[in-house]
Amino acid sequence: MDDTLKRLLDAEMRAERLAKQAEEEQEHTIQQAMADAKADNDRFTARIPDLHRSFIAKAEERAEQNIAELRRRYDERHNQLRDQAEQREEDAMEAAFQTLIGPER
Repeated sequence: MDDTLKRLLDAEMRAERLAKQAEEEQEHTIQQAMADAKADNDRFTARIPDLHRSFIAKAEERAEQNIAELRRRYDERHNQLRDQAEQREEDAMEAAFQTLIGPER
């Protein structure tokens, strides 16, 4: 019976060691996960200014493209209006000239 009791005590001690070892490994895993999460957070936080600058640069680029497009449209419309004004001026000059010389003929 002493031998059986001794084996049971040995088995219990091994079980306790295994349980303790498992708890230590679990704690180590938790600590490592927390450290990894903090490192990831720190890396992301450090990148925020770069992300912000990148966002601003892209927004400025889009704004410049929009301004260029608006200027191009404005110039096209301005040229159209100038051409129309010149045509109307020629028509008006011709009509005025015809009015001046028309009654005498």
